[in-house]
Amino acid sequence: MDHCKELYARWLAQPALDDAVRQELAGIADDDAAITDCFYRDLEFGTGGLRGVIGAGTNRMNLYTVRKATQGLADYLNASDLPKKVAIAHDSRHNGELFARETARVLAANGITAYMYPRLEPTPALSWAVRYLGCGAGVCVTASHNPAKYNGYKVYGADGCPITLGAAEKILAAIEKIDCFDDVRLADFDAAAAAGKIVGIDDACLDDFVQAVYDLRVGDGAGIDALKLVYTPLNGTGLECVSKLLKKLGVTHVTVVPEQEKPDGDFPTCPYPNPEIREAMQKGLELCDKVHPDLLLGTDPDCDRCGTAVPDGKGGYRLITGNEMGIILLDYICRTRMAQGTMPADPVAVTTIVSTDMATPVAKKYGVELRRTLTGFKFIGEQIGKLEAEGHPDRYIFGFEESYGYLSGAHVRDKDAVNATLLVCEAAAWYARQGKTLLDAIEALYKEFGYYRNALCSFTFEGESGMHAMQQLMQNLRTDAPTALAGYAVEGCVDYDTNGTGLPRANVLEYRLAGGHKLMVRPSGTEPKIKVYLSAVGESEAAADAVNEALSQAAARLMQQQ
Repeated sequence: MDHCKELYARWLAQPALDDAVRQELAGIADDDAAITDCFYRDLEFGTGGLRGVIGAGTNRMNLYTVRKATQGLADYLNASDLPKKVAIAHDSRHNGELFARETARVLAANGITAYMYPRLEPTPALSWAVRYLGCGAGVCVTASHNPAKYNGYKVYGADGCPITLGAAEKILAAIEKIDCFDDVRLADFDAAAAAGKIVGIDDACLDDFVQAVYDLRVGDGAGIDALKLVYTPLNGTGLECVSKLLKKLGVTHVTVVPEQEKPDGDFPTCPYPNPEIREAMQKGLELCDKVHPDLLLGTDPDCDRCGTAVPDGKGGYRLITGNEMGIILLDYICRTRMAQGTMPADPVAVTTIVSTDMATPVAKKYGVELRRTLTGFKFIGEQIGKLEAEGHPDRYIFGFEESYGYLSGAHVRDKDAVNATLLVCEAAAWYARQGKTLLDAIEALYKEFGYYRNALCSFTFEGESGMHAMQQLMQNLRTDAPTALAGYAVEGCVDYDTNGTGLPRANVLEYRLAGGHKLMVRPSGTEPKIKVYLSAVGESEAAADAVNEALSQAAARLMQQQ
C-alpha cells in the first residue's frame, strides 16, 4: 500500500499532469482501495499489447501508459532492422482518437513515421495497412468487444500479424526501462505532420483492402444479390467497410440497426458489445421481427468478429454460434472449391485448441490438413506466414476460432469481420438456391458428423485479490487434478504450460473425458477472467447439451478451489 501511495503522490506532483487525470486522482484521495487498484501494478503488456480500464494510474489506460508503451515500441523498432514506419488506427471507444494521436506524437519524436487513418477504421484494415505501407509495426487503439470502460493498445508486427511472443518480450523489456514522465519523447502533433513524420493514410489504402476481401469470393455469387440483410456495427467501426463490400457484391437490401449505426463509445444499447452475447444482438433481432431478413449480421466495435442470426422456421431468429459458423464456412469453402477444381494441393485449415472438435472429421472428409494453435488469432496468422515462407501460401484455405473470428485469405493476418461478411453471404446464397437456410446447413452437418456442442463459462476475478485468486486456482488444479468431472472419468490431462505439446507454452489445462467430451481451463489474456470451455458430442443436440450443462456445474465447483 505504501508503494501505491508513493506512486499516487508522484503522479499528483507532476506540474504538467493532464487535467482530467489530476481531477480523477484528487477524487480518490481518501480511498485507499481505489488508490491501490490504480497503482498496484503496471498495466500488463503482452502479445495483445495493453488492455484495461480507462482512468488514472499505472494500472489504467491513459495518456501516460500509452506514451510509455509507445516509447518502448519506438526503442524496439530503432534497435532493429525493421522499417521505421508504423500504421495506426482506432475504433469508437472513449479516448481512441486521443490515444492514437499520442502514439503518433511519440513515434514522430523518435524519428519514426506514423501513418494514421484519418477516421476510425476496423482492426483488419490496420493489419492490411501495415503490409500495404511497408511498415515495421502497427498499433490499433481498441479494446475489441470489452465493455465501454475499457480501451486497449494492440501491436502488430511487420507481417500484419499481432506481435509474436518473442517480439512482445523485447518490447516489454524496453518498456520496463522507461519512466512514463521523464523518459518519453513527445513531438508537437501539427509540427510533426508538417514535417512529414505524421502522415494521413489515404482512401486508396482502405479501398484496396475492401477490394482484396472482394477478390476472395469462393463461389460464383449466384443469388447473392437477392439476399435481404439486417446489419449492426454495434456502434463501432464496421459500417464503412461492410457497406463498401456489400455494394460490390450487389447486396442492396440492407437495413442498418438505427440505434447502433453511429460510432458511440458508450455502447448505450449493449453494455457488452460482443456479437457472441445475445444482448448485444437484441436490437438487431427486434428489427428482424419487423423486416424479416434472410440474415442478421453484427460486427463488434473493431470489426474483427462477426455474429449471425437466421430464421428458425418458427417465425423467429436463431443465433449461430462461432463454432457452428466456423464449421458451416469450412464445409462451404471445401465443397465449393472441390466442385470448381480450385482446391490447392495439400490444403490447410487452422483452428484453435479451444474451438470445436467437429472441425477434425469435416477436414478429414475433404482431405484437408487441420492445424490447431493456441488461443488467439495471431497464432492462426503465424501459420499463414509459415506457409508463405515455405513458398506455398495458396495451401491456406480457412482459419477460424470459436469466438466469432474467421479468415479465408492471406490479405491480413488477423480475424476479419469484413471477410466473414463475404463468406456468410456467399454460403447463405448458396444454400438459399437449394431452399435451405444456414440453420438447415448446420443441422445437416450435425447429422453427418455427430452433434458436437460447445459452451463457455466465464468466471470474473476483479482487482489485486482476484489476480492472486486466479493464480492460486490454476496452481491448485495442477497439483490436485480432478479424476472425474460431472460423472465422466478424466482419461487424459494436457498441461499446455509444459514442453511436449508441440505448441508454445501457455497457461491452459485440458481434461479429456470418457465419451469424447472435454473441459478446458484458460485464464483470459485480456480480462480478469478464467474461461472454461466445454465440449460434448452426442447422438442429438439435447443429449450433447445435457452433458455440457452437467460440465458447467462441474466448472463452477472447480472455480471454488482457490
